[in-house]
Amino acid sequence: MSFELTWLGHAALALETSGYHLLVDPYLSHNPAAAVSADKVAADYILVTHGHGDHIGDSVAIAKRTGATVISNAEICGWLAKKGVKTHAQHLGGGYTYPFGHLKLTLALHGSGLPDGSYGGNPAGLLLTTGSGEKIYMAGDTGLFGDMALIGEEGITLAVLPIGDNYTMGPADALRAVELLRPQHVIPIHYNTFDLIAQDAAAWAEAVQAQTEASVHLLKPGETFAIE
Repeated sequence: MSFELTWLGHAALALETSGYHLLVDPYLSHNPAAAVSADKVAADYILVTHGHGDHIGDSVAIAKRTGATVISNAEICGWLAKKGVKTHAQHLGGGYTYPFGHLKLTLALHGSGLPDGSYGGNPAGLLLTTGSGEKIYMAGDTGLFGDMALIGEEGITLAVLPIGDNYTMGPADALRAVELLRPQHVIPIHYNTFDLIAQDAAAWAEAVQAQTEASVHLLKPGETFAIE
């Protein structure tokens, strides 16, 4: 198995690859769409794209329970370390090879203030190269930006993109993002958690598949997409 990615609701993801369990932006306890509770989920590593409460979520509690290492930018890692959490800090454009694969932090157009008002550094996207060579781009909360074309030059197996609008790209810009990234597969997230980000994902998927070569996979919270 190369990888399995499960949408846990909102922007929370569970990713299994190379025998490791990764969590991305584990906002679970106060997430009305959460597919699993924070005290049940497995984690060897936790990846946090930025400091907002609906992304850093339950990172501290999960990391302390599981012993997981949290990977994020230096500011967020410093904040977490003061809470007794194991961390590995990176920054935009920097990559590091972990047991589960090579992870690079990419640009994201968003904010990153932490729940207590502390400075959370720059928001980031995540570009993971698995041990089998697949490229998974998890954009995080972001608006559309032209350098997605450069990320696309990596040869993206799967792109995970927000489509909710208001706080992130909406459907139209997310479609343009797919055109720039040219992924083989795409999964939309960060929509329908709250009325403010309600979207017709099926209509978006139809447009993407009509105008690009990407295969769209509409997951319900708790459902999994796998590449074998």
